[in-house]
Order: sequence, then structure tokens, then C-alpha cells
Amino acid sequence: MPETVTEPDVLAEIERILLEVIGDDLLLDGPLTMETSFDEDLQLESIEFVALSEKLLETYGEQVDFVGWLAEMELDDIIALTVGQLVAFVAGQVNAPADA
Repeated sequence: MPETVTEPDVLAEIERILLEVIGDDLLLDGPLTMETSFDEDLQLESIEFVALSEKLLETYGEQVDFVGWLAEMELDDIIALTVGQLVAFVAGQVNAPADA
């Protein structure tokens, strides 16, 4: 990974990861956007969230603690989670100083 990543870079990477996790069904509803909801739009199931977490760990390493981030949320926040929120979280973690 480059030292600094942009949100469009992260969005493209998350789309690639979601294609692996969900399969071609991801493409049925049109392009993935920052407003795409994991629950309402993608209908991501809990096992797919686990796979997404594993893929994020493989891609970005331990600096992106997806499970820890989700654990801090209320259930309603997780249900309403959008791709854009995940993109912003990942970009913020990857671009954060190493000692932060």
C-alpha cells in the first residue's frame, strides 16, 4: 500500500473485496457508491461481515481494526452503515501517523 491513500482508492479496493465476498450479485444493483448501505442495499449477512473483516485485515493489516470499530457502534449504527463510512474509516486509519 502506498503511504497515503485516497478515498477513491479505498472505495475501489472495498469494491474489489466485496466482489470476492458477495460475488457477482454485487453488480446487480448498479455501481457501488459512498452512499451504498451494507444492510439495505447490499443485504450483507453476518458471515459476509466476517469475510469482509478478514479481507480488510489481509489488505491493510492490523492498522485497520474493522472488528474493533464495529464493536464501538450501537446496533442501529451498524445496520445503517454505509460504504462511505467504511471508506472514511479505512482511509483515516491507513493515513494516520504510525505512532497515533
